[in-house]
Amino acid sequence: MSVSVVGISDHATLIHGKRNTKFIIHLKANNQEWSVTRYYAEFHAIYTKLKESEDCTGLQLPGNNLLGVFTNRRKGLYKFVKKLVSTELLIKNEDVQLFLDLHKNKKLSNLTSSQDTDLIDLGPTEDKKASLDDFEIVKTIGEGNFGKVYLAVSRKTNQALAIKVLKKDAVKQRKEVDNVMSERNVLVKSLNHPFLCKLHFSFQSTTKLYFVLDYINGGELFYHIQRERVFTETRTRFYAAQIASALGYLHSENIIYRDLKPENILLDSKGYAILTDFGLCKQNSTSQSTTLTFCGTPEYLAPEILRKQPYDFAVDWWCLGCVIYEMLHGLPPFYSENRAHMYRYILERPLRTRNTLSSSTENILFRLLQKDKINRLGSENDFEEISKHRFFKDIDWIKLLERKLTAPFLPSVTSSTDTRNISPEFVNSAVPTS
Repeated sequence: MSVSVVGISDHATLIHGKRNTKFIIHLKANNQEWSVTRYYAEFHAIYTKLKESEDCTGLQLPGNNLLGVFTNRRKGLYKFVKKLVSTELLIKNEDVQLFLDLHKNKKLSNLTSSQDTDLIDLGPTEDKKASLDDFEIVKTIGEGNFGKVYLAVSRKTNQALAIKVLKKDAVKQRKEVDNVMSERNVLVKSLNHPFLCKLHFSFQSTTKLYFVLDYINGGELFYHIQRERVFTETRTRFYAAQIASALGYLHSENIIYRDLKPENILLDSKGYAILTDFGLCKQNSTSQSTTLTFCGTPEYLAPEILRKQPYDFAVDWWCLGCVIYEMLHGLPPFYSENRAHMYRYILERPLRTRNTLSSSTENILFRLLQKDKINRLGSENDFEEISKHRFFKDIDWIKLLERKLTAPFLPSVTSSTDTRNISPEFVNSAVPTS
């Protein structure tokens, strides 16, 4: 089976005043067509990896000096991708398959399939030599639908890590393999952003999947809200800026997060917010596309999801409004213990805020929590629109991304394996021996 390059197009945007160009690679195989969006840095990264092997004879990447010449740029990148898909050794390379999104396409699975029917394709993140014996499991630190998350220490490097363990049977029975693969793909892309949890590698046994992640030990944002009830506007703004920046990055990668809530936001030891848990992310979305899947956490569902209407990136900005509101008020904006009442409040009840909020804070809440997504802040120009709101006027976005701003709160952490900020219900439960 052969993969062919239909063409390459590009799209330029301005981010923080700098030109940022995406390249859209259009591919075809087995009468199927799909597109992959990549930045020049990603082309350069795959080229650098391949240069170190013997697989790249004749492979050339156009240099930065061509980036101002549109025709030469497209021709050079087209030739580069054509070489990838037409060279047998290259097309079978796992890094190339991830770069071209071949793993997402089930009908292309003969490129990556395994003879072992118990195996699930984890792509180039998988370390086939790794096993649970490589780690000392210290504590349970979380639990989900298909398994648990453990604090572990690598026996090789002595590094503290989080290992997310999923039961294969549960994943397959609930037909969630695609969601697991979606999470893996998002974790791979998260390497490029400081406020997204990073995947080190993955591995599997006959019964379980293992994702080895950063251990972020400052505790869930939810844990800190529960302890302190409300945050100051300064502290709220600091976290909100990081969350917004991370969402903006995901959107630039055509990913809708869909499950933003305080439980999925962790604080690291330096007091910065990190997004985690990408199982509900919707990939391959664009600013023009919509989806209909009903998913998310009830308290944070956007009105358009409840109405079963098509939705887009704007649902994430609704959720940001909910999280900002909760940091300032202690509860989500339309919360009720009765779910039917809560859904009605989300759809119909006007937003109520405490009267001590500054005008800029009150304004961003009302702008983000617009029930009609067309009127919602961020619906037109996404993160650029959010970042320019006066609520964030004191945020230096460059220094924020460089993690050079002083955090208004530092979690109490004494070591890389400290679990004092993890809920006791997890920490006190048993850990596996295999």
